[in-house]
Amino acid sequence: MREGIHPSYGPVVFRDRAADHAFLTRSTMTGEKTIEWEDGHTYPVVDVEISNVSHPFYTGTARVLDTAGRVERFERRYGKKG
Repeated sequence: MREGIHPSYGPVVFRDRAADHAFLTRSTMTGEKTIEWEDGHTYPVVDVEISNVSHPFYTGTARVLDTAGRVERFERRYGKKG
């Protein structure tokens, strides 16, 4: 890789404010705020609105759409072509 053209890649803490959950990973994102992590080191922190802990798809609270019922209702209303 060429020197000086790539962003710095280092440890960053992502904090989900809605679920009060944080995880440490590596990223090119940086934050102006810092946080002291469980290992005693200080890392930049990026606050996110949603993560796997609070997202409805991962938590199992997502609504499943009844597509078969919608198709049948459409066919009843407008008639089945064919």
